[in-house]
Amino acid sequence: MTTATITGRSVANATTATRPRELSRRPRRRENLAGWAFLAPFAIAFAAFLLIPMIIGLYLSLTDQSLAGAGGVFVGLQNYAEALTDGDMWRSLGNTAWFTLISTIPLVALALIMAVLVEQGIPGQWLWRLSYFMPFLLASTVVSQIWIWIFNPQLGAANGLLTSLGLAPVSWLQDPNTAMWSIVIATVWWTVGFNFLLYLAAIQNIPAQTYEAAALDGASTWRQVWSITLPQLAPTTVLVVMLQILASLKLFDQVYQMTLGTGGPGGAVRSIVEYIYDSGFTGYRLGYSAAISYVFFAIVVIVSIAQFRVTRAASRRNG
Repeated sequence: MTTATITGRSVANATTATRPRELSRRPRRRENLAGWAFLAPFAIAFAAFLLIPMIIGLYLSLTDQSLAGAGGVFVGLQNYAEALTDGDMWRSLGNTAWFTLISTIPLVALALIMAVLVEQGIPGQWLWRLSYFMPFLLASTVVSQIWIWIFNPQLGAANGLLTSLGLAPVSWLQDPNTAMWSIVIATVWWTVGFNFLLYLAAIQNIPAQTYEAAALDGASTWRQVWSITLPQLAPTTVLVVMLQILASLKLFDQVYQMTLGTGGPGGAVRSIVEYIYDSGFTGYRLGYSAAISYVFFAIVVIVSIAQFRVTRAASRRNG
């Protein structure tokens, strides 16, 4: 056998070996192209409505841009330095933190109680589920108008109830001491149905055999709730708390509408988001408003990271 023959066979074998590889690469390329084609609409929307506006907002925060079109001069970190020394901003941020604290507790606890009671088989379950969840479907403007009527100092149902009990009427939205609690009451009535739905779905996923075994051992209904239901709902509770905190930090609609854009008496219920809005669209300082929004964004990121670490540590302990 000559050297040329051996070389020819080697080339033929190499060519035959590379053909299956090329054929196998073609379907992969098609799959990759199909994947990018499915991803493209989301990527375009993400870039157009989130990524590009974030970049533009970051640039605005470094300028003295005005809503009227004036300014636009690069000022560096001047807006951030002003924001960190702005007492009104920190007060608005404190209002937001206080609202988050006093609203998250009832929104989690009441939702859990409502879900447990409904799942216990009380009569008319469909009516209870509908009544609990229905307010969540209402628009914020409708909810705000309903509670403005309820909290009306002269004709509202809240003061009517207090008067019937022999108590003095309250200036709910006009008194700095009660304005925030009024917003919390309206918010709990409006949004507790979503948390209720999450808890109800989680309860229904608990195996029925667990309750049957506990009943055979003589466990009462409340003992089953305490020893079975509540421990099984721990992951759902963590999820509900995280979602609720993030939602409460973005407080704006009900405060702006129920206080007619004033932030309540003396700004007692003005949230940080409303202060950002006022700075940009009432004070015409877009650059400064953008800087405040990025300060708030950084705070939200820090809170989210802290929540994640606490949740992970708790899950490791339970595991």
